[in-house]
Amino acid sequence: MNDASLFQLGIGLETGAQEEDTARGFTPANDDTILTRDVLDENRDDHFIRRDGAVFAGTHLIIEVVNGHGLDDEARIQRAFRACVETCGATLLHIHTHKFSPQGVSGVAVLAESHISVHTWPEIGYGAFDVFMCGEARPWLAVDVLKSAFGTTDVRVKELLRGEGVVLEAGIAA
Repeated sequence: MNDASLFQLGIGLETGAQEEDTARGFTPANDDTILTRDVLDENRDDHFIRRDGAVFAGTHLIIEVVNGHGLDDEARIQRAFRACVETCGATLLHIHTHKFSPQGVSGVAVLAESHISVHTWPEIGYGAFDVFMCGEARPWLAVDVLKSAFGTTDVRVKELLRGEGVVLEAGIAA
């Protein structure tokens, strides 16, 4: 493999990632005992969501844009991502989109709070969006942004509370 091939695969690229902190959540002793920590504590700096006695990692909306317009326009999708990020109070890290031939766009906006992704089928006016956010971000605000961005009132949403039950069972911040 030549250097260009390695670059295309992403091998050897600096990511800025740091070594995993394997000591977090464990006692200084060598017995691997997990420290019990109250995940319901509102003062924790972990970005979990605490609502009505539940603790979960984030809100994941499965959003279907139906009878949408402009779903083949890569720039329009990027603008919609940026509008969602701003409106929801999230932090944009990176956007990557890809335009298919003859039609369709796939893309992702990587957020500090998680991500927004899309796959479109413009020939039938359909866009499959995922909006997953943790912390203080407000993902439900993305619904009206997407309605406006793609000129439709037919937007269908399912909500998943990611990590619901699992976070409480673990009892520690990941």
